[in-house]
Amino acid sequence: MSEPRPDLPPAAQRALAEAEERRRKAEAETKPLPKELGGRDGPDPARYGDWEKKGIAIDF
Repeated sequence: MSEPRPDLPPAAQRALAEAEERRRKAEAETKPLPKELGGRDGPDPARYGDWEKKGIAIDF
């Protein structure tokens, strides 16, 4: 847990502490995603805009 910042009002310090607690709980609750079977190799096309397969442009 980070040190409380004395330059902030008490309400802001409480808000920061609550947000940090929520982040810790969210990290503890995240489950790893299952491995995709039969998917594309390489970078994610939605992220990199690479909508082609074997030189042919595809659309979905």
